[in-house]
Amino acid sequence: MQFSIQFLSFFVIQVEGSESQGTRSYKHYQTLDGYEYIDSEIKKFLDGEFTRIAKRKVEKNPSAEQAPTKIGTFIVEPGHELDSNPNFNLFTRLRAADEKEDFKNACDDLMRSYLDTSAVRGGAMIIVQAELATHSDTPIIFLLKCDFEQKIARISDEKSLVNQVEMAISARNMKSIQYPYMPEEGMFEEWELKIHQSSHARYFEDFLKFVTYEQSIPEIVNDHVMNFVQDYVETKWPDETHEERQHVERELEFWAASEKRDIQEKWEPEAVVEAAERIIEIKPEIELKFRIGDTMVRGRLADFGDKIHIAKVNGRYAVILEGDSFVFDKGFSPVELLQPESFEVVAERILQKQDEETEEYPF
Repeated sequence: MQFSIQFLSFFVIQVEGSESQGTRSYKHYQTLDGYEYIDSEIKKFLDGEFTRIAKRKVEKNPSAEQAPTKIGTFIVEPGHELDSNPNFNLFTRLRAADEKEDFKNACDDLMRSYLDTSAVRGGAMIIVQAELATHSDTPIIFLLKCDFEQKIARISDEKSLVNQVEMAISARNMKSIQYPYMPEEGMFEEWELKIHQSSHARYFEDFLKFVTYEQSIPEIVNDHVMNFVQDYVETKWPDETHEERQHVERELEFWAASEKRDIQEKWEPEAVVEAAERIIEIKPEIELKFRIGDTMVRGRLADFGDKIHIAKVNGRYAVILEGDSFVFDKGFSPVELLQPESFEVVAERILQKQDEETEEYPF
């Protein structure tokens, strides 16, 4: 996947004082056309970055809540066209520029808008209009943001050893926006863009106020579970003023807000399997993770009730895992030499163990 650079503008953002309330400004250093770019030092710095950005994998519904790479969709009110979206218009003007001065002016508009973003950090902003070699009629815009690196030194001479380098930048943690999004080489989605922001701060999401993002899989699952819970409460206690309903609702609110949650023991296994099936339809590979005692269990939600079973034995919890094979990772263990006992023998031993503990500590 080869890109041909048409225009590139290089800006430096400076923030004096705190990130949230400090004075912000930017300085335009240079705008290059395609010929000037080929012979420039910035080409060496960016070599391979555009292909890397375009090929970076992304999911519409990320597997993690804070995924660094996301697909954004321009927000349009019903009955309005795409050009009613201010963010879309910014990118459209950059794409339409066919003269260096026009491109620089469009970049200035974008920079002024970007400085209104909360918690802007100092660094370099590089705005590029490029074309895919196989699709020269489709301009692609890349926004590249490099924060200033801390404590950077350059090897000097034998006397001073090192010199401090001011305003050093690196491509290592570069944030980027690509518009339009390209799900496959040569396939362009006019309504979508791709953002990548490696840090916890969501600069681009704040900057692109008129772009929306699909929920992550954990967020979708959480919403479904809470809907199931609400349906359960409303079905069991139709009267909102019912004292027990209010008590259960408070309990469930506390449960939902907790980082680590205990098993609630409210639903029959059949109800849990039914709810799980509706979630699995969204993504069959959804994980099921929990800890029993000091042991972490990690499987698939689809296996609950089939290959993963949760039971109670004399007031304690037990997890039963089924499988056709048993594989150990590196590092030997005597357990690998085991001749497995029958399930009935193990179950009897667990019951007997509980009885022995009761006899030893009757109170």
